[in-house]
Amino acid sequence: MPKRKKPEENEIKIAPTVEQPITETIEQNYMPYVMTVIISRAIPEIDGFKPSHRKLLYTMYKMGLMTGARTKSSNVVGQTMRLNPHGDMAIYETLVRLTRANESLLHPFIDSKGSFGKQYSRDMAFSAPRYTEVKLDPFCAEIFGGIDKNAVDFVPNYDNTTEEPVLLPTSFPNILVSPNLGIAVGMASNICSFNLAEICDGTIALLRNPNTSVDKLLDLVKAPDFPGGGSLIYDRAALKTIYETGRGSVRVRARWSYDKAANCIDIVQIPYTTTIEAIMKRLAELAKENKLREVTDFRDEIDLSGFKLTLDLRRGTDPDALMARLFRQTALEDEFPCNFNVLIDGTPRQIGVRDILNEWIRFRIGCVSRTLKYDLERKKEKLHLLLGLGKILLDIDKAIKIVRETEKESDVVPNLMAGFGIDEPQAEYIAEIRLRHLNREYILERIREIDGLQKEIASLTDEIGDELKIRSRIAAELAEIRKKYGKPRRTLIISASDAELPEPEETVDNYSVTILLTREGYFKKLTAASLRGNDEQKLKEGDVIINEEEAENKDELLVFTSAAQVYKAKIADFDTTKASAFGDFLAVKLGFDEGERPIAMKAVSEYGDDKHFIFIFENGKGVRVPVSAYETKTNRRRLTGAFSDASPVVAVIYEDEEKDLLLISNANKAILIKSSLISVKTTRTAAGIQLFTLKKGDTLRSAVTVGENCRYANPQKYRKAKVPAAGTLLSEADIVESQLGLK
Repeated sequence: MPKRKKPEENEIKIAPTVEQPITETIEQNYMPYVMTVIISRAIPEIDGFKPSHRKLLYTMYKMGLMTGARTKSSNVVGQTMRLNPHGDMAIYETLVRLTRANESLLHPFIDSKGSFGKQYSRDMAFSAPRYTEVKLDPFCAEIFGGIDKNAVDFVPNYDNTTEEPVLLPTSFPNILVSPNLGIAVGMASNICSFNLAEICDGTIALLRNPNTSVDKLLDLVKAPDFPGGGSLIYDRAALKTIYETGRGSVRVRARWSYDKAANCIDIVQIPYTTTIEAIMKRLAELAKENKLREVTDFRDEIDLSGFKLTLDLRRGTDPDALMARLFRQTALEDEFPCNFNVLIDGTPRQIGVRDILNEWIRFRIGCVSRTLKYDLERKKEKLHLLLGLGKILLDIDKAIKIVRETEKESDVVPNLMAGFGIDEPQAEYIAEIRLRHLNREYILERIREIDGLQKEIASLTDEIGDELKIRSRIAAELAEIRKKYGKPRRTLIISASDAELPEPEETVDNYSVTILLTREGYFKKLTAASLRGNDEQKLKEGDVIINEEEAENKDELLVFTSAAQVYKAKIADFDTTKASAFGDFLAVKLGFDEGERPIAMKAVSEYGDDKHFIFIFENGKGVRVPVSAYETKTNRRRLTGAFSDASPVVAVIYEDEEKDLLLISNANKAILIKSSLISVKTTRTAAGIQLFTLKKGDTLRSAVTVGENCRYANPQKYRKAKVPAAGTLLSEADIVESQLGLK
């Protein structure tokens, strides 16, 4: 029997491979991570806080920072790590956003001292935590009320050394007052802020009538209100969608003023979604492209008085026209995308403003009910003790005698229980009364409390069992909060009609250019200077020029493609080039679809019904379409259905006056017709009329205009007065010319 080979000392043993379906791998390994990110990190709950915010604020509350002096931020960060196991810088960045100095919130939760950066600046960094000081703002009294009276549930922290609240018992709908952005896995949340006074009014209306309509709510909660101010362009239909579904967007515009004496524009508020650095970068790009000639200088003038971006203007500049253009070209006007994803009972839900307020009311009713029950239990306990005290009223001397004659301290409570027929808590309470309080006056005062406690207990019991009374209590709290903390709107509401911008004046330089299009799809814009002394155009091997024409730099360029589409662009958007360069590749520049190629182009200065595009197709048909059919009110870059795709197009010819067209088939037959014989169709996709009568299997090969420099010997012999017409056989010389022209 052969001996078994002994394993080598350092031999690596490979565990057997276990096959596992990808669905099980995702479910076991990836899904727990996904749910942790959604529930425990990125999406806010109905109290308006993410776990990181809640842990930080609760730590500061337990540190006693509701009152007293500020403490170093590093102290707060260190203490918060008992609840939040993330790094100290992550905690500090959370703290920064909650401070008054950072200006991220309409109602900051942290009173701060030191440099905390600004929400509207990307580069204005906050100081290190050892330099800054913080304490809780008095406003935090509204988020912690009842937390020590069992208003919310508590759970153990990550190492079971202490407890933390699951939610904070906010006495106002903080979820809609504090803006919140969270990106989870597979979902995100982006909640804008609303004015506290308006939210209180809307919530009170829902407390009194749960069936309050969205339209009524819109009258009370008019629109979002951003900490950075700005002007909100009011669109009631869009806001109604947000209030109903939680999805949509609002447009916010910067606020500015014109200083006539200094001839400058001062921008004092910008949209919440952008920063001063992003705006200045875009202004620099426009200046580099020579599209900001009205501005001689722009600079950041942020100081202790607040935000300011100043633009110095050239003499004679119209500030309104300039700002109208900048609103279009920069983030001075921007959209806030609303995505109201909120955790409701641990489940992410996308809901509108009204549903969020109703969910908060349900949550707040639970908090208030628990607080009332806590107060009720405490009052019942006190009443129970006072009732025991009342039993010694008639014989105080007996109680003193029992205590004095008891030999052991541990027997005092049992002897009092036996002597007066009271239970242990009552006896403990009596035994702890100081000697100086063993007088009739003190005891009678305590006894009088019994009537008051019994009335309060009855009132609390009645209120706990009546939801309407709890709703009234919450409404009264909201009215008090509105009165105490309500502020005027920061974001100005302007109507859509007032926000209409004048059409910006054309600022591009206008000059004559020569434009070229090659068969491979390269486009060149050349000036007279670049053509001077260099007539030879550099092309890729095998490429040829298919279009060449004179145009103006301000003209619009139409590019027709093989996919029956037309792309529109400004000639000014293309850089001038030299004859020795290949030029711009249109497929990339204009964003062609895969496999799409250009077949013709035309520079258009104006769109009119008296000019046409003539489309000639392989099946012998043709159509004239007015140039006005390609005019659009908006700056659309692509029009589908530019012409009929029923048959491949052979030629696209621009007609500004009547032309002679020579059509040649693959059978070397030709007809010469007037362009006026081709019918005009206002529909771009019209298939046209038959022009050339073709035999079965024949197709049109080419279509060209015939003018003074015609390369054909005698084109007039192919003249036809009517269409459709049968072709005349080409002469030998014209056949050769025709074949050369196709190369």
